[in-house]
Amino acid sequence: MSYEIDRYLNIRSAYGASFGPDGERLSFLMDTTGTAQVWTLEAPRVWPEQRTFDDERVTFASWSPEHPELIFGMDEGGNERAQLFRLDAETGVIENLTAMPDAKHRWGGWSHDGERFAFASNRRDESVFDIYVQEREESGDEATLVCEGDGWLSLSGWGPDDSRLLVSQAYSNFDQDLYVLDLEADEPELEHLTPHEGDVRYGSASWAPDGEGVYLVTDEGDSDTLYLAYLDLESGEFDTVVEGDGWNVDGIALDEETGRFVYSRNVEGYTELTVGEFDADDPTAFETFPEPDLPGGISGGVSFDPDAERFALSTTGDTVNTNVFVVDIESGEAERWTDAPTAGIPHESFDESELVHVESFDGLEVPAFFTLPNDAEDGATPVIVDIHGGPESQRRPSFSSVKQYFVDRGYAYFEPNVRGSAGYGADYAALDDVEKRMDSVADINACVEWLHDHPAVDPDRIAAKGGSYGGFMVLAALTEYPDRWAAGIDVVGIANFVTFLENTGDWRRELREAEYGSLAEDREFLEEISPTNNIEQIEAPLFVLHGENDPRVPVGEAEQIAEKAEQQGVPVRKLIFDDEGHGFSKLENRLEAYSAIADFLDEHLG
Repeated sequence: MSYEIDRYLNIRSAYGASFGPDGERLSFLMDTTGTAQVWTLEAPRVWPEQRTFDDERVTFASWSPEHPELIFGMDEGGNERAQLFRLDAETGVIENLTAMPDAKHRWGGWSHDGERFAFASNRRDESVFDIYVQEREESGDEATLVCEGDGWLSLSGWGPDDSRLLVSQAYSNFDQDLYVLDLEADEPELEHLTPHEGDVRYGSASWAPDGEGVYLVTDEGDSDTLYLAYLDLESGEFDTVVEGDGWNVDGIALDEETGRFVYSRNVEGYTELTVGEFDADDPTAFETFPEPDLPGGISGGVSFDPDAERFALSTTGDTVNTNVFVVDIESGEAERWTDAPTAGIPHESFDESELVHVESFDGLEVPAFFTLPNDAEDGATPVIVDIHGGPESQRRPSFSSVKQYFVDRGYAYFEPNVRGSAGYGADYAALDDVEKRMDSVADINACVEWLHDHPAVDPDRIAAKGGSYGGFMVLAALTEYPDRWAAGIDVVGIANFVTFLENTGDWRRELREAEYGSLAEDREFLEEISPTNNIEQIEAPLFVLHGENDPRVPVGEAEQIAEKAEQQGVPVRKLIFDDEGHGFSKLENRLEAYSAIADFLDEHLG
């Protein structure tokens, strides 16, 4: 039995769990109303209580460790200028704690006594992030500026005695630094913990229980993949705790009271969890507990209860929509707490992907997830090649209602992780940097050749679809390999690297130039590879979708590619949402967008 797009887009997700201070209540985000809102519940699978009722999306929620209240983040119209709000869980009263709508506010965590919280914001200067500390009952400009930044600063948590903050500075996705900020100093300054040369990653940092060290994932020492390490603050020495064995240790969640932890490895896109407890006398020694049995294969977002006897996390998979589970640490028993519905569509009707590998033009193996409809006929199956953004991101086998809808309609779905993707090591991620950009587009061509050889595929009915950087990949694939495609769908995509870098948010430009090349040194090359400057090559019909408020890829990118393609005589459709940003968060907009995409594909691939 087939279902309409509105049924699929009404499949819900529950995620972002946080335990309340009593350990009895759990908050989470769920998109039942069409946008993610805060919900709470007090027992597994009971009826939850909706706590926020806004048309805008909530981006996170975090319980106070001591008081019956939580702080959540929310922006407006997708502009990513998140404000922080406090919800009194007893009265339901909500207060805007930041009230500076022109600035971004990035959550940095509660102090252990629940009396203060920290955040990073660009309210002083749009291009840089400073560190602020605010009393729980303060609001607006009452926050205290404790450190002026000179770049992209974020927070990794309060020290065990609440006198210090752990601060991260990012120069690119593959180069960061860690600092400690002593809040009790007369003039707090950042103490540099990770001086280094070249690109080194230092991520997922957590204070050790005694405050004398930090656990983190890093590729320090020329490792290609991330491993779990302990950094001794006094000596500055790194000790390896866990090797990744050829895969990334993605991160660690640590309870500072008990030393209990959960870390994850990303193995070919699937999550492997390890649950354990560090030795109080040896920071690199630990015991492990049984691995939890969770459905789906992709898990994350760990939150410990106050006694660290349990933790909550969300889990998903190709055929498993996202829900929150609570795991008993010592036994490993996992219990589903949320009941995000599937809109009456049976789980058994969802299709699972197959992990495949494609040999590219230079012999590189490109991993991809390929999903075929159950009733695929030889030589008659149309394909959607869906390309992720980033580019330092990774397509993983998590649940996608959009994918399941198109597979149900008879489309195969191909999701490649071309060179430049995260999850396969630093060397793989660097293979598309700056002058090597178009090699990743050549990977897409190799994937299409692989599809041509697949017995089920109709080689004349292959469409490219992608969002953000994936939108650039769609446009580049259409201009570089025009005879391969029956249609292209560009969602919030980059059409010209020069205009993109000139107009993206000031806080992002330096980070993006580290990946794509700089306007000062690489302008000619960036112009050369931009799809707007190769538009005469395009042949396939094009659908361009964008949000008017997009702060990352400005809407001008959509307008210029649509105009130039139309001037070439290419059939073009353009759809701009005036209340969205970098993607579509509101249900009514998602319904309009994907209904239009389905009609477009039926017209050109049907």
